[in-house]
Amino acid sequence: MEQPADPQKRNPIKTAIALEYDPKKDEAPRVIATGRGEIADKILEIAQANQIPIREDPVLAQALSMVDLETEIPPELYAVVAEVLGWVYQLRKKSVEE
Repeated sequence: MEQPADPQKRNPIKTAIALEYDPKKDEAPRVIATGRGEIADKILEIAQANQIPIREDPVLAQALSMVDLETEIPPELYAVVAEVLGWVYQLRKKSVEE
C-alpha cells in the first residue's frame, strides 16, 4: 500500500532569513530578519526590491531560523554560510563585469 504524502512536503510553509555581514565590525554574519509565511514573503519582496540576491536552501533556512535576531550565526554554520557568501560575491562580480 502506498503511503500518503507528507502534508509538510506537499505544501511547505515558506521560511526566509536575511543575513548581514560587515567584516569591519562583525566577527561572523548576523541574522537580521527571519519569518515564515506572509512575513517570509515580505522579506523576499524587500530583498528583490533592493536587488539583494536570494538563494533557496530550506535546510539552511531552517537552521538559521533558530538563531536570535541580531545574533551572529553559530560556528557550526560558518562553512555553509561562507558558501552562500561566496555565491553572492560571484553574482556581484558577474554583474559588474556585464
